[in-house]
Amino acid sequence: MHTPYKALVVGASGIIGNAVVQELKGRPDWTVRALPRTLVDGVESIKADLTDAAATARALEAARDTTHVFYAALKGGSDLLDEERINGGMLRNLLDGLKAVGAPLQRVVHYQGAKVYGVHLGHAHAPFYEDDPRHVTPNFYYAQEDLLRERGAAGDFAWSILRPDVVVGDIVGNPMNIVMVMGVFAALSKEAGVPLRFPGTDKVYSGVLAQTTDAAWMARASVWAALDPAAAGEAFNLVNEPFRWERVWRRVAGAFDMEVGPPQPFALAKQMPLLADAWARVAQRQGLRTPPYEKLVGWWFGDFVFNTEFDMVSDMGKIRRAGFTEAVETEATIVGAIERLRAAGQLP
Repeated sequence: MHTPYKALVVGASGIIGNAVVQELKGRPDWTVRALPRTLVDGVESIKADLTDAAATARALEAARDTTHVFYAALKGGSDLLDEERINGGMLRNLLDGLKAVGAPLQRVVHYQGAKVYGVHLGHAHAPFYEDDPRHVTPNFYYAQEDLLRERGAAGDFAWSILRPDVVVGDIVGNPMNIVMVMGVFAALSKEAGVPLRFPGTDKVYSGVLAQTTDAAWMARASVWAALDPAAAGEAFNLVNEPFRWERVWRRVAGAFDMEVGPPQPFALAKQMPLLADAWARVAQRQGLRTPPYEKLVGWWFGDFVFNTEFDMVSDMGKIRRAGFTEAVETEATIVGAIERLRAAGQLP
């Protein structure tokens, strides 16, 4: 079937890429390919090592009709400089490969996180605005954005950038899925017969310090960013409204039919691995189909989110003024993701 838009979703197995694939598959104007494979049925996949320029170019022969790229790939490094080298090189190899096969590329939609504002370095100045100054240390988002600006200025394609924060989705095996952190923590608390107690600090629990981005909502914003003229050559924050964890925690407890107890700060990454046997009992009793416990949850990510005691607030004015005005309720997106993970046999 001929469709006007041919998408290549890069990083399709991740929490962002998976949601984008799902969204595009349901749109009649789009044909979608995934790199690498996706969990969405009926979608063509391409296998390529993006760190290898020649191998990437060969693999992209199968995507020579690509009109739009949605780039959500990420690979860790030994330090920030290594991370910058790896991830900047991966995007360059992809763009060079598509150019080499003559792809009629119109726009690249790229995803950055709050790391672009320096939150990984410590206290960051909020609200975050898209034109905030950069910091001095290496940041792979800067390298990738500079590359997009360079290629855009050369007339290769237009680009748009979306900047989510903690992404809420219904995919497992991704260490930065905060819903799995909360869901497994709640299930193990219930198994132990204790109330659901926030494992971060009192300040984070009661303060307005956090924000999330719903993956499905971001996928719809991605289509807007790929097609709307107002999005070309611009970066946009994309986050749900700020909230208190205390309020969300009550909703999560309700979803598991639990009482809420007072916060009890402790290091999830240190203590939760000790409960592997308890999770095995829960999984067997409930008939869950989950990855191995050590790959199920990124407890370190929960420690970061639940103990960040400075404002994590991104200004949303720019994207609304540009024309994307859809809004979703934070608590509903979190509970909805829990329910979908339950339906998929990943949470009890």
